[in-house]
Amino acid sequence: MKTLFHMWLVPACRKVRLVLGEKNLEVTLKTELYWERRPEFLKMNPAGDLPVLVEDDGSILSDSVAICEYLEDAYDGTPLMGETAIERAEIRRLVAWFDKKFEREVSGLLVSEKVLKRFLKMGETDAGTIRCALSNLKTHMDYIGYLAERRNYLAGNRVSMADIAAAAHLSVIDYLGDINWDNWPEAKDWYMRVKSRPSFRTVLSDRIGGLAPPIHYDKLDF
Repeated sequence: MKTLFHMWLVPACRKVRLVLGEKNLEVTLKTELYWERRPEFLKMNPAGDLPVLVEDDGSILSDSVAICEYLEDAYDGTPLMGETAIERAEIRRLVAWFDKKFEREVSGLLVSEKVLKRFLKMGETDAGTIRCALSNLKTHMDYIGYLAERRNYLAGNRVSMADIAAAAHLSVIDYLGDINWDNWPEAKDWYMRVKSRPSFRTVLSDRIGGLAPPIHYDKLDF
């Protein structure tokens, strides 16, 4: 069986898990404390980051974009990369938006301040960084609402890798209780539809000891 080395609140790991679910593929999850730089893990991925997927035949893949596009090419299931070149370009643009811009401006900051610093004792939480991330979040939520108001899904009429990437990041922020969904009804409607997909079930069951999500977190209609 496939093995995915992951961490619960790493959006890139959640993205790969969601794609695996959309492709109806079973996987064994192994938690990897990547900051420990375990020698055996570094042999699989010298970059030392997550996620890492080990295929049934022992092939090793790293980088969430590479893994997700590999899964799209190698397996049937929900098509996630569009039918035309222009559709694929828009999907890739939005995947990069969330994996790079949103990560840099929102999710990476909040996970670092609210999770890593707390559990790894990496120093005092910086309230200014959290305020900045939450201010940035509003801009991103406005943009998600803008897209959701004009399209059935973020990149077009069908669910795509763009929705998977966005939902992976937002599910982490939602776990931390930092999204007031009532402020963005179009984004909320889109997220409820994506969140209701079967691929989301195992992600929504994640729990971290000492850090409980808000009560609406795993509710499909909230």
